Amino acid sequence: MMTCITENNGWQKMERTETSSCKGICPCREECPIGKALSMIGGKWKMRILCALSVDGTLRYNDIKNRIPQVTPAVLSAALKELQKDGLIIRTQYEEIPPRVEYSITPHGKELFPILHRLVHWANNEEFDGDHDLSAS
Repeated sequence: MMTCITENNGWQKMERTETSSCKGICPCREECPIGKALSMIGGKWKMRILCALSVDGTLRYNDIKNRIPQVTPAVLSAALKELQKDGLIIRTQYEEIPPRVEYSITPHGKELFPILHRLVHWANNEEFDGDHDLSAS
């Protein structure tokens, strides 16, 4: 048996044989699930976009831009495309003149908020009360 993760770094100790992979969350695996999650929500703007959509509901591009004025248009567009590709937001285009596009968070994206609420408490060195409403923070 090879030790996959030690207890010293805060991770649960997991062991595997030469032929089996680590079970559960294991950052030593080649395809780390934590790395995948961070690639989906990482970066300076993605979480802010998701929070805006979670708190304010469906928004148009300019509404998002107004809520995050520091982001450049090119970076905002790229982040929206990546969030859409990863299934965290939905882009709805209406065939109107002038064209109208709206963004909303998906159920998969909404699943992040209990986790993020807990992370907010962790970052602030606070007790977690079990409340999942991130907008109340």
